[in-house]
Amino acid sequence: MGELAKFASGGTPSRKAPHFWNGDIPWLSAKDLKRFRLNNSIEKVTREGADNGTRVVEAGSILILVRGTALLKDVPVGVTERPVAFNQDLKALIPHREVDGHYLGFYLAANKSRLLMLVDRAGHGAGRLPSDLLRSFEIVLPGMREQRKIADILLTWDGAIERSEQRIAAESLLKRGLLERLLAGRKRLDGFDGANWKSVRLGDVTTESRLRNDGACSEKELLVVTKSDGMVPTRKKFRGESSGRYKVVRKEWFAYDPSRLNTGSIAKWSGPGDALAPPEYVVFKCDESLIDPEFLNQFRLSHQWTQFVEKAGRGSVRMRVRFSDLLTLKLSLPPLEEQRHIAAALNACDRERALLQQQLYALKRQERGLMRKLLTGQIRVSV
Repeated sequence: MGELAKFASGGTPSRKAPHFWNGDIPWLSAKDLKRFRLNNSIEKVTREGADNGTRVVEAGSILILVRGTALLKDVPVGVTERPVAFNQDLKALIPHREVDGHYLGFYLAANKSRLLMLVDRAGHGAGRLPSDLLRSFEIVLPGMREQRKIADILLTWDGAIERSEQRIAAESLLKRGLLERLLAGRKRLDGFDGANWKSVRLGDVTTESRLRNDGACSEKELLVVTKSDGMVPTRKKFRGESSGRYKVVRKEWFAYDPSRLNTGSIAKWSGPGDALAPPEYVVFKCDESLIDPEFLNQFRLSHQWTQFVEKAGRGSVRMRVRFSDLLTLKLSLPPLEEQRHIAAALNACDRERALLQQQLYALKRQERGLMRKLLTGQIRVSV
């Protein structure tokens, strides 16, 4: 690598000089290396700031994280698409004339496992990627024309991935706005304009279940709640204690960990058959003649729910929310049929986003396969 690029270090302009900051030159740090193509940043510096305490590199330079806790798990890499400044945790690799910056960046990104082997721990526990080891890092380098062709192909996939991520972000924003308007009654669905809403407490429409396992459910039905995936199987075992202490969760019932409700650890069980939740969990069910479980499942994603849980929580580290606390939550309920239509509309948004996530996963998998084959010469491109 040392034969292919010039290495440059960055820095941080003085925070005590306001005229160094809030300019129009991107100033990148570790938190900006979430994308491969780098053309923007959270913070920006002025020209004077760039000349005092940092460094500006041109488009086509590679930025790689060489210091920080993130290095213990990953080696973020990106390629600049405009002149940028950067801080001391990053290293810039400015490629020589016979090297394409995007090719070099893709090669490093495809070989993160090799780079991670070079990372050591600094004295304060963060990771460190020594420059001498990075300079000695060996790569496979075809001719310039083939480098550019390979980079063009991979940039096509990278652009598709970026557009897919933008669509997912837009869909999430659309869902969030629609959810808040529908659940507050600010937007009404066709055919329901004249129906009145009732103000109720959660305790008026739900009941806690203390149903314990009678032996009908086995360890394989034992579930825990996660914020991202809902109720999922766990490796946790009964640990010799009677499985009868575990709580039964039936379809359309809710379960949550009282000490983690503030982090979103609540879910509705939609799987076939009964499931088991740990004894410390709270399990409750809806009175389906008053509230639709899917409507409540969407309501728990609302700003109103989040605010209530934060206020109801007890404890300095983990906020424990008992079911008796949750029962006092007030919400406005439309008629049952409108609840079902609202839930159906919001669920449609969720399905659309899930499809987009699947497409994004497929694009990333295709890109990884292409990188593996193109950057090793397993597949040669026509130039």
